[in-house]
Amino acid sequence: MKFALCNEIFRNLPLEDAFQKIADIGYEGVEVAPFTLQANPRELSQSDAERCRTAAEKAGLEVVGLHWLMAETEGLHLTHSDPDILEVTREYLINLAQLTARMNGTILVLGSPQQRNLLPNTTYEQAFDRAVNLMKAVCHEIEDLGVAFAIEPLARVETDFLCSCAQGRDFVQAVNHPACGLHLDVKAMTAEPDGVCPAIHEFYEDCIHFHANDSNLRGPGQGETNFTEVARTLKEVNYNGWVSVEAFDYFPDEEGCAKISLKNLKDCF
Repeated sequence: MKFALCNEIFRNLPLEDAFQKIADIGYEGVEVAPFTLQANPRELSQSDAERCRTAAEKAGLEVVGLHWLMAETEGLHLTHSDPDILEVTREYLINLAQLTARMNGTILVLGSPQQRNLLPNTTYEQAFDRAVNLMKAVCHEIEDLGVAFAIEPLARVETDFLCSCAQGRDFVQAVNHPACGLHLDVKAMTAEPDGVCPAIHEFYEDCIHFHANDSNLRGPGQGETNFTEVARTLKEVNYNGWVSVEAFDYFPDEEGCAKISLKNLKDCF
């Protein structure tokens, strides 16, 4: 199993220094939040992608891809009724896919709950159809790039659209394209009816990427989740993709969280 770290944990460092620190701690890969490359992610360019690729190569890291795709943006939305907003969102996602390929990455984790939540006077079915059509159009444009969007179900406390693994799988199957798969996140799966490991068993066939974190928003193994069982389950289903650490509460601090998380994962796997 290969372990990566989401880079926003070191957002206060220059990109090159952050990547070197991630490598020095012992991670093999880095997963990049667009706002760490450009304050306004809608202005991301090929030069930003090349800087990211160069920094990773110098540090000896693989770029997994991007996540937090629409964080710190304005004017983007997956389920909006306005065709113009859907169009700029489509163009933005295509650009991110192209930049990911330029970074030698392969995965784009599509979470962004605020940019997919149901708007007033919009039913779930309407939102679903709009988002599926948008993603079909995106996937058609990027199908030769070797990258894929990983659709991230999130718990209902975070969003009212794609708020279970079952809904995420329904979405992936409706898009029905190799460039669209399912993302599984431990924190989110703690809200699944039967818990994390049964969810992995049920939905692994569509899973193309995995985030490790704990129910208390800290790193893996810093909360109540049994990561030994998580590791065993991933092995049972023959998952061989990246396991990326995505913490939100950096305890005891950023570097400590990154180190403890990696040690816990290595111990469990």
